[in-house]
Amino acid sequence: MRSQTTFEREPARRVFAAEFRETRYQFKDGDDEKSPTYVIFPTGIRSNRVFIVGTLTEKQRQGDQNVFYRGRVVDPTGTFFIMAGSYQPEAMQQLARIEPPAFVAVVGKPNLFTTQDGNCLVSVRTESITVVDRETRDLWVLDTARSTLDRLDAFGTTDDSRKAMEEYGTQVPHIYRKIVYDALTQVQM
Repeated sequence: MRSQTTFEREPARRVFAAEFRETRYQFKDGDDEKSPTYVIFPTGIRSNRVFIVGTLTEKQRQGDQNVFYRGRVVDPTGTFFIMAGSYQPEAMQQLARIEPPAFVAVVGKPNLFTTQDGNCLVSVRTESITVVDRETRDLWVLDTARSTLDRLDAFGTTDDSRKAMEEYGTQVPHIYRKIVYDALTQVQM
């Protein structure tokens, strides 16, 4: 008889580029080699998948034998760096077919890399990427603003947000409320 173990994907969190690029705290939930890896965003929620929407402004094919693509996706608050390689073959083919500039929706895994001089580089390892329209981008901005404000309202009251307070400081609510309001000024509804 087969095991009836169920597998649930983690929800893809909506996050603005300005918050994503400040993410520095990453941890593994468990000692198993296959335990999921999470980041904690400055506004205080863990995530191992993100959902972003913005304008793909450029893409580059890199590598000869191990081909992969890098791209930049811009939202009203900044830039996400995305990548897709041989471990994400569908995403790599999707990204290869899209010509910038184009509005795109991306689901992927946060990827943190610390350089030898201590700088932290943050990117999204793309699982899927799809062309969308401006209305979809604007709706994503509204949903992401609401999600960010909900996290800020709970800041300091959950385990993850207390950890975020330790890592990113107590000024987080003030900084990110301003970023949310600035992003909302760019929505045309």
